[in-house]
Amino acid sequence: MRDTVISGVSNDNTTKGWVNGFIGVLLFSGSLPATKVAVMDLSPYFVTAARASIAGVIALLVLLIFKEKRPSKQQIVPIMLVSFGGVVGFPLLSAMALQYFTSAHSIVFIGLLPLATAIFGIFRGGEKAPKPLFWVFSILGSLLVVGYAVAQGISVAPVGDLLMILAIILCALSYAEGAKLSKDLGGWQVISWALVIALPITAPLTFFLLPESIGTVSISAWVGVAYVALFSMFIGFIFWYKGLAQGGIAAVGQLQQLQPFFALALASTLLHEKVSIGMIAVTLGVILCVLGAKKYAK
Repeated sequence: MRDTVISGVSNDNTTKGWVNGFIGVLLFSGSLPATKVAVMDLSPYFVTAARASIAGVIALLVLLIFKEKRPSKQQIVPIMLVSFGGVVGFPLLSAMALQYFTSAHSIVFIGLLPLATAIFGIFRGGEKAPKPLFWVFSILGSLLVVGYAVAQGISVAPVGDLLMILAIILCALSYAEGAKLSKDLGGWQVISWALVIALPITAPLTFFLLPESIGTVSISAWVGVAYVALFSMFIGFIFWYKGLAQGGIAAVGQLQQLQPFFALALASTLLHEKVSIGMIAVTLGVILCVLGAKKYAK
């Protein structure tokens, strides 16, 4: 009887993890298209500092309102890693990469995130290694993404592609560290402290990098900054870290395979970027891989 109850609670928690993770992925899907719009008129350095500063101020207010206790000494280093990878590393490197190609091209690299997140989940998150077939589906999904990028001429923008790969690595690291911390601190608390820790650096940089002629910056660029600050940098992480903590880093992390599908749709609709049949085919193949990985995650 007890085992049945425990199993029911575990399954319920896993389901909640997938739901929260899915919401997080939906919110993250607009990150690269919104960043692309922003860097059309603003420097990637300003966009990175501004999104982190805006989200950091909001996070600080929330922490003060709810009177959250400070992290322990043991939690400081992991929070700094979350801040380095998720608050600074990925936003900056992806924004720089978007100067070399379209958001549709950069979105393809997001397909590498699930595999990278699963690996960091084991080595940094302390998770038990999934079944062999999980890795087969996860690697296959990543190969589909990389294969498509190569077929499209990855050498056309080698600097941009390298920046995106580094961004993915740092992002995956921050996901694993954040998910592990969320089990003790809570999802919104983790991203909030990560943003606040970076605030003494990001806030001054925002004012230092502020464009001289603000009037020439389009409204759409500011909307892009607002989106990545509010949804990509703060709200999305609340759902994402909670989902990873509830359902498992490696398992729920596979939902990132769906992110290119939503993001390509946004890039096509909002930015009028060309989305080829090849992109759609790769995305559909990746979706099948995430379903297979989910089945053999435990």
